[in-house]
Amino acid sequence: MPRANRYFYLLPGHVWHITHRCHKQEFLLKFARDRARWLHWLFEAKRRYGLCVLNYVVTSNHIHLLVKDDGASSISRSLQLIAGRTGQEYNQRKARNGAFWEDRYHATAVATDEHFFQCLVYIDLNMVRAGVVGHPAQWPYGGYREIQRPPERYRIIDIAGLLDLAGVRDLATFQAQHRHWVQDALKRKQSKRDRRWTDSIAVGSASYIEKVKTSLGIAASHKPTIEQDSRYFIKEDEGSYRGRFDGKKAHLRPKDGTIWHG
Repeated sequence: MPRANRYFYLLPGHVWHITHRCHKQEFLLKFARDRARWLHWLFEAKRRYGLCVLNYVVTSNHIHLLVKDDGASSISRSLQLIAGRTGQEYNQRKARNGAFWEDRYHATAVATDEHFFQCLVYIDLNMVRAGVVGHPAQWPYGGYREIQRPPERYRIIDIAGLLDLAGVRDLATFQAQHRHWVQDALKRKQSKRDRRWTDSIAVGSASYIEKVKTSLGIAASHKPTIEQDSRYFIKEDEGSYRGRFDGKKAHLRPKDGTIWHG
């Protein structure tokens, strides 16, 4: 099962950007049916443990997940369920032995200000960065389409949670803002990988980072705070979780096999 950096227990109530890659960066999620099964178990985690999902994307060799912690171990229990069941099903179907996931997933705490919206869009643009699609609406295994057109059944994303964090009451207003953020990022060609979202302990304003370091205490006392482009982050130990999160193509297509109809 995954071994996280375990900061959930020290920072309850935060928003977390979680990344988890397949073992040795293998393309174990390259087929649509396996991406669909990951989404199935994400839905189950929400149903069983009340996981507050704010965005997600499933690629050929890794996943991104944006969640809000409820302080009741819903994140760790959910990740154990999702990773365990997805790997078990794949190995049974393929008569395969061995690990499906890297043994560590990474979690970055994200400030609930403009940094939250930047992270939301960063996740949306994952498959654009990979060159698989030109717009996140074209990728059926990401949260962008669900935010823009929430399904009546099998809804994964917590729309109410998104609206609360955005400080708006009307879904249509948020959807319009969301489209604008994505379009603006595409226009500015902001589709390069940014390690701050995947390798840091926390990302946010200077005051947010100081609060996080205070909450973490000795666990973060030796870790440097870095400022870049008016964005502050706590640098994770070198090599603690290194991997590619650029959504390698591997001949990946949006309609490769079974489509998730959630």
